[in-house]
Amino acid sequence: MLASITPLGERSRGFSWDLTASAFAVGAVGAGAVAGAAGGALGSLAPTGAWRDIAGVGLIALALAVDVSPLRRRLPTTRRQVNEDWLARYRGWVYGVAFGAQLGAGVLTIVTSAAVYAAVLGAVLCGSAAAGATVGGAFGAIRALSLLPARIATDPRGLVRLHERLGRAEAPARQTAAAALAAAMVLVLVGLL
Repeated sequence: MLASITPLGERSRGFSWDLTASAFAVGAVGAGAVAGAAGGALGSLAPTGAWRDIAGVGLIALALAVDVSPLRRRLPTTRRQVNEDWLARYRGWVYGVAFGAQLGAGVLTIVTSAAVYAAVLGAVLCGSAAAGATVGGAFGAIRALSLLPARIATDPRGLVRLHERLGRAEAPARQTAAAALAAAMVLVLVGLL
């Protein structure tokens, strides 16, 4: 999907990459915030207490253990991706919002990292719609940033460079996700103390 929404691709369809990418960001942050708020509201039904922080540490530790092990390849997930037929059917801002919303909600498309599930359950553990919306909105914003590397694909050579960079970025991206999970675990532990 990332390679489908590029300046070159949008220009070929007669659309503005800036508008489509902005719509993608709005969809991702908005859907993430709504999903997080729903999770937080659901979590508010559970009793309060230190168990939430302890569960959060356990959840993050489990996600980290899964993401750095072969279990990562066995995550439960859907096989559904965004519908690329929309690229030819709708205006850029329409599929931008729709693709962003599906990715920003977290679990509506293929999940390749346990960190996605940790974010979703983290919103529930917040115990309030407002805190859950913050977690979900932050998750959506990070998903929206995934479109930024595509800005280099303004011509066919740029598209080739984008694909090369994406290939090289897979391992560092996984390491960064693991480091972010570890940092989140430390922050929650410090909060417990």
